Amino acid sequence: MLIRQWGIFLVLVLSGCGNGDDALESFSGPTMGSTYSIKYVRHADLPKPAVVQAEVEKILAQVDQQMSTYRSDSDIERFNALPANSCQKMPAPILELVRVGEQLSVQSEGSYDLTVEPLLNLWGFGPQAREEIVPTADALAEVRQRVGHAHLRIVDDQLCKDAAVEVDFNSIAAGYAVDVIAARLEALGIHNYLAEATGELKAAGKKPDGSPWRIALEEPRDDQQVAERIITVDGYGVSTSGDYRNYFEQDGRRYSHTFDARTGAPVAHALASVTVIHPSALMADGLSTLLLILGPERGWDFAEKHDIGAFFVIRADTGFVTRTSHAFERLSGGKNQ
Repeated sequence: MLIRQWGIFLVLVLSGCGNGDDALESFSGPTMGSTYSIKYVRHADLPKPAVVQAEVEKILAQVDQQMSTYRSDSDIERFNALPANSCQKMPAPILELVRVGEQLSVQSEGSYDLTVEPLLNLWGFGPQAREEIVPTADALAEVRQRVGHAHLRIVDDQLCKDAAVEVDFNSIAAGYAVDVIAARLEALGIHNYLAEATGELKAAGKKPDGSPWRIALEEPRDDQQVAERIITVDGYGVSTSGDYRNYFEQDGRRYSHTFDARTGAPVAHALASVTVIHPSALMADGLSTLLLILGPERGWDFAEKHDIGAFFVIRADTGFVTRTSHAFERLSGGKNQ
C-alpha cells in the first residue's frame, strides 16, 4: 500500500441528486493506506456501476504494485533495494513520475526531491522508521549522501542510480492515479464526475441537478474538521498538503514530516497547509507539497511567478490567516462560495 504521509481531507459538498435517468452513482473503498471515492452522473447507456468500479480498482492496484514503498515486491521498492551503480527496467508510469520529480526539484532549487525516503526513515516518518527522534549530526550527514535527484538517470526504459538512493512517490502517486482514473472515466463515456484518492481529486462537468461540484477545504486543525473555504471545480485537480497531522515534539520543538531536501530536516516555518488547483491532479499533488516545503513567503512568490492556483493557510498568534494567489481566485470560482 501507498500510505499517505501527509495531506488534508477534502470534504465534498453535495446537493440535489437529480431525477429520471440522470442520477448520482457512487462507490468507494480502501487504497494506498487510506480510501478512494468516485461519484458520477449515471446515464442508461453507460457501463454498469460494477464495471466502472472494477476499472477504477484495477488502476489503483496497478499504481500500488508499481509505486508503493510499503510492499517489498513493488517495482519502486525493488529498485530502492538495489545498491549504487545499478539499473532496473521500469514501467512507463514510473519513468514519467521520475521526470516530473526532476522538474519540480529543479524548479524548487532542490528543496523538493523524490529521494527523501532515507530522511523520512531516519526521522521516524518513513516505511522503515523505528522511532520519532531528532537524529545526530553524524547520522544525518551519512543519510544525506544518499539523497538527491541528481543521483538518478533514465536510460531508455531503465531507471539507474549512482548512489544508494531510494525513491518515494508519496507526494505525487495519488494525483497521478486520479488523473488516470479520470481519463478512464472519460473513455467510458462518463463526463460528469468527481474522482478522489487519499484526498487528491479531480472533478469535471456538473452534478445531476446541473450545479457545480463544490469542495470544502478543511481548516488545519488536529482536533476536528472545519470548512475553511468552499470552492467550485470543473475540469481541474485539487490537492492539499499540510504539516499538522504527522509530527512529533522533542524538547519543546515541533518536527513535521515535511522535509526540505537541501537541509535534510523538517521545515520550520508558519505555513500550515497549501491547496493547489491545476488541470493535472498529478501536478496539483506535487506542487502542493513543493509550496508547503518552500513556506509562506518563498511559496507565495513561486506560485505567483508560475501562475499557480494556490490557497495558503498560515499560522498566526490568534489562529490562522489565509492568502490566495491570483490564479486561485480565477480558477476556484472567485471569492468564498
